[in-house]
Amino acid sequence: MTRPQPATSSRARAARPPWAIAAEAARGLALALLFCLTWSAAQAETAKLRVATRIVPPMVVEKNGTLSGFSIELWNSIGQRLNRETEYLVLPDVSELLDAVGSGRADLAIAAISITSEREDKFDFSLPIMNSGLQILVRGTAVNVEANPLRELMQLFVSRTLLVWLGIALLLILVPAHLMFLVERTHHSGIIPTRKYFPGIFHAMFWAAGTLATQADQMPRHWMARIVAVLWMFTGVVFVAFYTAQLTASLTVQQIRGPINGPQDLVGKTVGTTRGSTATAYLNEVSAHMVEFEKVDDLYNALLKQQVDAVVFDAPALLYYTTHDGQSSARIVGEVFHREDYGIVFPTGSPLRKQVNEALLGLRERDIYQRIYEEWFGKR
Repeated sequence: MTRPQPATSSRARAARPPWAIAAEAARGLALALLFCLTWSAAQAETAKLRVATRIVPPMVVEKNGTLSGFSIELWNSIGQRLNRETEYLVLPDVSELLDAVGSGRADLAIAAISITSEREDKFDFSLPIMNSGLQILVRGTAVNVEANPLRELMQLFVSRTLLVWLGIALLLILVPAHLMFLVERTHHSGIIPTRKYFPGIFHAMFWAAGTLATQADQMPRHWMARIVAVLWMFTGVVFVAFYTAQLTASLTVQQIRGPINGPQDLVGKTVGTTRGSTATAYLNEVSAHMVEFEKVDDLYNALLKQQVDAVVFDAPALLYYTTHDGQSSARIVGEVFHREDYGIVFPTGSPLRKQVNEALLGLRERDIYQRIYEEWFGKR
């Protein structure tokens, strides 16, 4: 006789309390969510990093479709330490780089990107990868081909140099003029026709000035006055020699230096730079007539075509240009100013920032950073 089996399947399930069923469902959901998160993290750690950059030699150089340069080699070394592949996104200027990072089209951006307080409010930056600043580029080589001799001579006539020499000459004239007046006015046939101070002193000053510039048209009669005259003629020779040397030196400096020699000379000039760079804010502050260009090559071409008087841009880029493509057509004037640091830019809160900083410190400790720097900029 067969015993009936207890009906445990549906009845037992029906007998389970609701909280037990909910707990089992929650565990299943948690396991599924954990699997998805783990899978997503694994995918994120192996996915290619989208790196935005721009062509700005020597930071980023493009040749035959291949990118190189200081920033590219530095990032490739960082990527190797992170064990991540890189997909580069080339954009025209800094504004586009920041927009790409902010909109999520790029995971980070690297080129000549200056770290500023305004950008720090919207993005995260890595440790500085280089310290640099702005510099000025003008047309011409070591000798200013744009110099106008007549214009430079006219400027010299109203310059501070001429005023200084005229002041020195006036002081020198007053001394022998008074000596001559005091001695010659008592001589019956002296060159001073009157004993009165005025106009007698003017006669003496005219004689002293003429003797200083050329030679005496009259010789004094008194023996003491003749001694003064001889000494004064010798002084005149020395004075004219020094003045001629100073005049020659001033004209030479004017031709070599040109009208723009530093930041103080940018006021009122037409100055070019790239769109969105830190130079734009500086040029607005100094009241220069600023013209913005999208690409660096367009900026250099505008200078050579005389569309702008000067270029203000990142010092490493200008130095590289003057030693390569612009070696015979442009030159740098003045020192580096408006010092700033370059960094790698990330979206706010990006976990890559900490990883990249650790990799960057590792490259410095192992002198890999120094090797890359010296390859593109030489030894410091």
